[in-house]
This record gives sequence, structure tokens and C-alpha cells, in this order.
Amino acid sequence: MNSALVELIAANIAFVGTHFAMSHPLRAPLVGIIGERGFQVLYTVVSFATLFWVVAAYGKAPAADLPGSGTAGWVIASLLTIPALVLLLGSFMRNPALPMPRAADQARKEPRGVFLVTRHPMMWSFALWAASHVILWWNWRSVVTALAMGFLALVGAHLQDRKKRTLMGEAWKAWESHTSYWPRWSKLFSVGLLWWALGLMTWVLLTYVHMVYGGVPAGIWRWF
Repeated sequence: MNSALVELIAANIAFVGTHFAMSHPLRAPLVGIIGERGFQVLYTVVSFATLFWVVAAYGKAPAADLPGSGTAGWVIASLLTIPALVLLLGSFMRNPALPMPRAADQARKEPRGVFLVTRHPMMWSFALWAASHVILWWNWRSVVTALAMGFLALVGAHLQDRKKRTLMGEAWKAWESHTSYWPRWSKLFSVGLLWWALGLMTWVLLTYVHMVYGGVPAGIWRWF
């Protein structure tokens, strides 16, 4: 196995592993030692350091060492990223999982928008992004990194439920009773035209940036 790819695998393991460890088993002991603010600083430093390692290792790994999935792969991958952006953008509104004032009150309300699909729209948006890059089958560096990020998102969402039950008690249990971990994909078209319009506009913009700065045409720019 290429040494650069081995380093990338190690970097991804470090990024994912430190996120899980510091968010769950190590959080309480570290907060007890250095306080909440000190923990947030440490968490940020470790996250950025391991992310920087992933980016640096990604750049050193081979750029095209898989055959690719052809036009069909590009079509599927491009289409997956549209609902991913709809879920991502909608996840910033009235999301009780985010550190926001009155999060418990929001958790007791009936879900709307993307939360009709899943209570973890942000995490599932990352999972769809990961799936799109695996489907392309363009190079091992993308496959490895996408699988790591998808694993972090979906396992992290499950662990978040457990943590929120502890932190928010009955409020989060009420939110769980009205929402689903697993996406109800049939509800995607019930989230509202606004989110679809914003998602499509963001998709066109980001795929253009992907072409200009990433050097790889994606989305409609693959064919126009």
C-alpha cells in the first residue's frame, strides 16, 4: 500500500477517533480538570490539528488510482448532493441539537422542515456527501476520507442522541418520539420549496467552486 495512503488512513483515524473520545468518554474527566472553557479550547485545537493532518495527507495521496464509475456515477453523485444541501441548510433553523437558547423548548415542538425527514439532517447531509464521493470511485484518497466522514456523521448522530438524553432529559425524549434517526426520504418533498430553492442555488455555486478551485468539474459543470 502506498505510504501516503497509509498516512491518510492514520490521519482520518486520528480525526474521527479524537472526535469520539473527546465528545464522549473523555469529556467529563477533561472538563473536571481544565473546566468547560479550557475543554472547548482543547477540543478546537485537537480538531483543527487532526483536520489539517487529513488535508495535508490527502494532498500527498495519489489523485487517480481507481477506474471511476463513469457518467452514471457522476449523475448519481451529483443528484445525491442536492438533497444533502437541502438537509444541511435546513439543519441550521430551529435545531434543538445545536447549542442554542431555549433548545429544550424547541425540542418539545412539532418538527418542521427538514426535521420531518430526520432529527439529524446535518449528519445525514454529510453521509450523502460521503456516499457521493464513494460512488465516484475515482481514487482511494476520496474513498477513505469519505468513508471516515460518513462513519463520523452517522455514528456521531447516534451517540449525540444518547448524550442529549442525558443533558436535556424529557425534552429530548419528546423530540425523539416525534422524529426519526433514519431518514424518511418520502418526506423530502415536504420540507418546503424555499429549502429546495436554496439548496439548488447553493449546489450550483458550490459545484462551480469545486471546478474552479478543486480542478474537477462537478454537477452541471461536468457537462456544460
